[in-house]
Amino acid sequence: MNKKKVMFIIPHLGSGGAERVVANLCKGLADYERIVLIFENIIKHNVEAGIISLNSPASQSLFRKLLNFPIRYFKIRKIKKEIDPDFVISLLEPANLFNVLTKLSNQKTILSFHSNYTATLQEDPFFGKGITRSILKTFYTLAFKTIYNRADLLVAVSKDVAEDLIKNYGINSNKVKVIYNPYPIDEIGELAKEPLGSYEEIFKHPVLITAGRLTKQKGQWYLLRVFKALKEKHKDLKLVILGEGELKDYLVKLSEELGLKTYVWDRDVLSDSFDVYFFGFQKNPFKFIARSKLFVFPSLWEGFGNVLVEAMACGVCVVSSDCRSGPREILAPNTDFNYQTQKSEFAEYGVLMPVFEVKYKTAKEPLEEKEMMWIETIDKLLEDESLRKHYSEKAKRRAEDFRIEKIVEEWKEVLK
Repeated sequence: MNKKKVMFIIPHLGSGGAERVVANLCKGLADYERIVLIFENIIKHNVEAGIISLNSPASQSLFRKLLNFPIRYFKIRKIKKEIDPDFVISLLEPANLFNVLTKLSNQKTILSFHSNYTATLQEDPFFGKGITRSILKTFYTLAFKTIYNRADLLVAVSKDVAEDLIKNYGINSNKVKVIYNPYPIDEIGELAKEPLGSYEEIFKHPVLITAGRLTKQKGQWYLLRVFKALKEKHKDLKLVILGEGELKDYLVKLSEELGLKTYVWDRDVLSDSFDVYFFGFQKNPFKFIARSKLFVFPSLWEGFGNVLVEAMACGVCVVSSDCRSGPREILAPNTDFNYQTQKSEFAEYGVLMPVFEVKYKTAKEPLEEKEMMWIETIDKLLEDESLRKHYSEKAKRRAEDFRIEKIVEEWKEVLK
């Protein structure tokens, strides 16, 4: 029998969470023929699939966006006809929009949603300012209500994302299914054991670590301010930040203005004499995470929070903001996913913390109440080794629920 064909559509295969999901699904769906269609030729993952690039890069220019639209539309429709996949799964915008607009009757169209769009439209700088933001907000809201219901299925990466689609965008609830993201738990475990090489000396000190793009959504500036206060008591403490992004210069400057000796991956000579380490993008982040005392996640909004599960698979105690959406479903799955804590919550599988305000901070501004809560909670965890060990063991057990083999079975039920 011929294998069924699955085509994935995603803007690119860079270092983001949705891109890792595509790589993991391609690995897990080995008994399907897999094709990945990308808009621009950015590939940072080993993907077990054929890759087709439209060579149509993203642009901040509204004029260029409008020009790209018909070009992408006709190219995608042509490729769908030529390859004739049984299922077409798209992830992220604008891939979801193009997927449903180019829908063919003999192919099952599946849109995968990785964001709480209410939070994203409100806060994400991608949507610009003033009139541009208003136009894009109106466009996306209308697109959800009038176009996306034409898809055969909408897969949400969390219950909160699913509820947002149904309640705020008029999506037919019968077409929405929640499937959590898949993770190669065994592979993460092996990668976590890799030697640190030149980074070894740094991790002989106690380390707080975080990972994610250096972007507004991730709120790393709050972690820098929290870390500065923790250094007053924990003199030997280090902070490692993994990731690249547009806020690099702001975060480095803030770190230095806080009086922290700051290492930057493309500027400095590595040694263990720094306080804060910006390591940039790392192909294997797990070897760093596994050797850290705590994984700290100050995100202001999320869709799921892939790196939380990855850190848990490394057996590290997690401290996360209780942001929309994902962290509560991961760390406190037996609680109401709509609830958001206003104080430290030592949940079943990790620690949930109040979400910070979406507002940039300077080095001179006094610490706010929420920052003080984070400082006290992280201090408690640094002091209490038995509590860290408790959460480390619980984290590894919880990560098993997201094992790629288990999640792929849920996808196979959809791909029938």
